Amino acid sequence: MISDTCRWDIQTGDITRCATDAIVNAANSSLLGGGGVDGAIHRAAGPELLAECRMLGGCPVGEARITRGYNLPAAHVIHTVGPVWRGGGASEGELLANCYKSSLGLARENSLRSIAFPAISTGIYGYPKDEASKVAARTVGEELAAFPLAFDLILFICFDDESRRIYAEAVAGLTA
Repeated sequence: MISDTCRWDIQTGDITRCATDAIVNAANSSLLGGGGVDGAIHRAAGPELLAECRMLGGCPVGEARITRGYNLPAAHVIHTVGPVWRGGGASEGELLANCYKSSLGLARENSLRSIAFPAISTGIYGYPKDEASKVAARTVGEELAAFPLAFDLILFICFDDESRRIYAEAVAGLTA
């Protein structure tokens, strides 16, 4: 399922420092900033990002919107709203998968070849990291299989070493 034409990498680090074509923001539905990754991206990008996000009118869970990157090394920010974990019976897996599909779809539509993802929904939204990592790896793998020439680089940027290990295991599981 892993593409022969696209390199995957899993790193511990600060997504606001990624010089990819796009970084993905684990946003809230207002798109107006918040805590965690969302707040860090808004602070690093500068006030122009907030101004552009105000014009978008928000974003439903599972969908994505694209903006410029402003003061970030990444040219674009793809904002996606992940689901809040409610125990697994509220379509959380489908909604999380849609975050990845929507983000990659926007990247393809805008001819962006490299994209960095955070661990969507695993912070304050409480999605279990092991479950979220499997959804992320499987969905990205399926999208790369469907569009094998669309991307050169997919990064998962994790907040800590534990998350990096969990996401690396999920990606490795695609070839097992």
